[in-house]
Amino acid sequence: MFGAQILLVICASENVSLSAEVTSEKLYSRDVDLQAGQSTVNSYTYRIQNTNFYWQRKNKWTMAEVPTNFDGDNESNLKDVHLSEEEKRKSHKELLEEIKRKGREELAQNREERKTKREEKNMAESDSPDEEDYYIRTLSAMSISLQKPEKVLGTGLVYDELMLKHKNDWDPNFPEKPERISEPFKRCSELHLVERCIRIETQYGTEDMVLLQHTRELLEKVKSTSQMNKQQLQEFSQHYDSVYCNQSSYECALVALGSIIELMEQILKKKITNGLAITRPPGHHSMNDALCGFCIFNNVAIAAKHAVDNLGVKKVLIVDWDVHHGQATQKMFYDDPRVLYFSIHRYEYGNYWPNLRESDYDFIGKDKSLGFNINVPLNQTGMTDKDYLAVFHHVLLPVAYEFCPDLVLVSAGYDCSIGDYKGEMMVSPACFGHMTHFLMGLADGRVCVCLEGGYCIKSLSESVALTLKALLRDPCPLLPPQIEPSDSVAETILNVIKVLRPYWSCFHYQDLLEDDSEDLCSFEEVNKLPPRSDVKFDKEENDSKMFPLTYTYPEEVEEVYFLQKKFDPIIDQLIAETALMRPPYRTCIVYDDDMRAHKADSRGHPEDPDRITRIFDKHVELGLLERCLRVQSRHATESELQLIHSSKYVEEMKELPEKTVFDLRKLAWNYNSIYLCQETYNCALLATGSLLNVVHTVLTGQASSGVAVVRPPGHHAECTKCMGFCFFNNVAIAAKYAQDKFGLKRVLILDWDVHHGNGTQHQFYQDNSVLLINLHRYDYGCFYPSSEDGSEEKVGEGEGEGYNVNIAWNHGFMGDAEYVAAFHQIVMPIASQYSPELVLVSAGFDSAIGDPLGGYMISPSGYAHMTHMLSSLANGRVILSLEGGYNLTSISHSMCMCTSVLLGDSCPSLQITKPMDR
Repeated sequence: MFGAQILLVICASENVSLSAEVTSEKLYSRDVDLQAGQSTVNSYTYRIQNTNFYWQRKNKWTMAEVPTNFDGDNESNLKDVHLSEEEKRKSHKELLEEIKRKGREELAQNREERKTKREEKNMAESDSPDEEDYYIRTLSAMSISLQKPEKVLGTGLVYDELMLKHKNDWDPNFPEKPERISEPFKRCSELHLVERCIRIETQYGTEDMVLLQHTRELLEKVKSTSQMNKQQLQEFSQHYDSVYCNQSSYECALVALGSIIELMEQILKKKITNGLAITRPPGHHSMNDALCGFCIFNNVAIAAKHAVDNLGVKKVLIVDWDVHHGQATQKMFYDDPRVLYFSIHRYEYGNYWPNLRESDYDFIGKDKSLGFNINVPLNQTGMTDKDYLAVFHHVLLPVAYEFCPDLVLVSAGYDCSIGDYKGEMMVSPACFGHMTHFLMGLADGRVCVCLEGGYCIKSLSESVALTLKALLRDPCPLLPPQIEPSDSVAETILNVIKVLRPYWSCFHYQDLLEDDSEDLCSFEEVNKLPPRSDVKFDKEENDSKMFPLTYTYPEEVEEVYFLQKKFDPIIDQLIAETALMRPPYRTCIVYDDDMRAHKADSRGHPEDPDRITRIFDKHVELGLLERCLRVQSRHATESELQLIHSSKYVEEMKELPEKTVFDLRKLAWNYNSIYLCQETYNCALLATGSLLNVVHTVLTGQASSGVAVVRPPGHHAECTKCMGFCFFNNVAIAAKYAQDKFGLKRVLILDWDVHHGNGTQHQFYQDNSVLLINLHRYDYGCFYPSSEDGSEEKVGEGEGEGYNVNIAWNHGFMGDAEYVAAFHQIVMPIASQYSPELVLVSAGFDSAIGDPLGGYMISPSGYAHMTHMLSSLANGRVILSLEGGYNLTSISHSMCMCTSVLLGDSCPSLQITKPMDR
């Protein structure tokens, strides 16, 4: 089932995909800093080093009760918890019930203590603010942004045929050839992407720019090549590993460098949002004093240095996904904490070029820059989308969000793409679009992508084009459902986390390895440090040797890639099957003032008509409404309601308009947290029908995404009854409607309302065609709807087993850090593997800061980032439907931020603090 994640939610069944079983006799206790939500595991702990950690594995997990006096920052709590013999004999279920009981008792006790303290404080302070004033002050303290979101400024593109002049005059089959930029540009033109970009005029780099990272001696040597004859050029090239020069190479190198810096400066000046540089020669192997690996000047490293030294940029993230390690870039910033360098590269324990010891995972920087150099070495060939996305979800994104860069530079080598004979990896062109999309959530969207390697021209061209589509904020192509990441990449991820854990709080959910044998990881390589004794590394004493002038392909590569052309039909099929959707509107929206008619007959009820009015008015104020396709509202039909609800219940609701006020009040007492009026039924029909119109608009290709500003909400409504302010389950009906009318096979419902969506869960509990992920306040079952159905143990039944994921928070006041971490570690890995055809969000904003019912602290920016991550799924077909949310300021800004992101605006920067230990 879902194997793309490292951190799991425990499930009740022994054979369910999410189940956890004991790995050894010893039970080990540690309150895991899930980042995604300590309470998700409900006082359980997982030793991930002891596992293969993927769904549908039969691996063993450890678990133990966390002491009630546990302090997550106290290292003394890392000791083993030795259970008594009596406790050991208890069944798993009995132990779980005891843990829950203790948790509830502790929670109740804490509530009483807080209540007593509040009463004492109110008595002592006669001028104590009322609740409304308190929340207003809290909102102000958290600095909720009232500014109009910045619209997309455009995507810059650098390309110049002048750079085609750099070529190998004595070896026409040399991999680094002019077609590497001409063909990708041609493909971008065929897809009409070039005409949508802002063309950036090419510039020549200056000598001062070159000297930011290279010696004067090297600069003069390269400059002299423009005057050399062929024999002199050959003699010059022989002194460097995998390098050639002709009389135009120096000029081309200056143009590549200057154009990349110009593109970066345009981004920093906010003349464009992001950009792509289709340039050559590449740069990330070029050392301070030596050319190397097809590279002349280190373009990205020079640009980063220029940004932090001369342009006032404080923090730069360099992401290098070229299949070869960018050893030169690493060396240039190894002791500079202003630049975080991240590289995912083929390594094979050091047996792959450049065969350097420092390309391994344990080289993490030095001095103040410890933890700011991240190597993710891939020790097998054939890595696919699932492996690269796992690295992004579990390593890169958590660190990048914590680092919070001002600028992202991408050393975009496409030699890890399918069909590339140098990389021998299997990453699809579409995957590069997804990786680019995730990076665009950082640095206010300031992402500068610079071409490095890539030698299968067809695969390279498609990959570059889909990267550019992502920068243009087109929907990410739908990836097929994924299988679990390989054991090899799992081992690498754990090793990377092992060495980075002391420096990044996002990895504190992982326990430290212990010395005793019972605590060792099932992956042998995780229990020790490199290097392997049988690997011969390239060392500095080899620098003086002479290198061959011509490139020789290994015999097996020649056979598979050139004679058989094994991957050509595979690449052609991938291109043909990839739907490059771009509907005429990015986002559609529905709102109808008639839904205000449902209201309580007394003032002060939180589910107030102003909830939707304030949201809609804020959309108008911020200029969002005029950018959306306005969808007509409508009433749902009875047959549509009966996709989820019983005919008897629908008939009961139909009778509401005929009842007296007294009868309505009396009837409301039969339900949980419900008020009724004569307009309730009509408004509920309008809410459901309007959402269905949004679904229809998106699935017929009129808009990429949708927003439904509707009420009453729906996710608590059961098949046969209303509850929790909800009457008809709007989102559940929408999922069934999409399946019945449009034949969808996989729908994701993401419910981020602070209350567990019990009604939605019950509808799809045995259905694997709908993946339901709930993030909610649980408090050991004491928080509304106060049912164990919200427990992390509830994973579905029958065919739906494993398709119900509850991320149930039990401790503290969760905010951006916890929710974003939950997305990185749980939501996105599972959702990416499931690969839904439609994403429906039960968008309750009662987890937002200042909400009187939720008590949580998510900012509008936090909701924007969650929306951005979800929009990588389902060809961008993401629909938000309003559920709860009762602070009018919070909900209006939060939903507007979500709409803004769906419209293609950049996510505002998010300062992620350390997530709560619980």
